[in-house]
Amino acid sequence: MDGSNMSGDAAYAISADELRQFVERIEVERAEQAESKAREKEIFAELKGRGYMTRPVRTIIKERTQKPDDLAEAAAVLDMYRSALGMA
Repeated sequence: MDGSNMSGDAAYAISADELRQFVERIEVERAEQAESKAREKEIFAELKGRGYMTRPVRTIIKERTQKPDDLAEAAAVLDMYRSALGMA
C-alpha cells in the first residue's frame, strides 16, 4: 500500500469528522430554536388568554428591535400614506 493513499484516507476521515461536527451543531441549534418557538407560542397563548391582542404585541416587539431613527421614519411615512388615503 502506498503512503499517499493512506494520507488521502486520513484527510477524508478528518474532513468527515469535521463535517459531522458541523451538522450536529446545526441540529442542536435547530432543536433549541424549536424549543424557543414552542415557549414563545405558549407565552402568546397566555397573553391571549389574559385578553390581550397578539398582533399589536408582535408589532411592538418588532418595533423595539428597530433603531429610533428608522422607527420614526417608518411612522412618518405611514402617517403620510394614511393622510393621502384619507385615513388620518
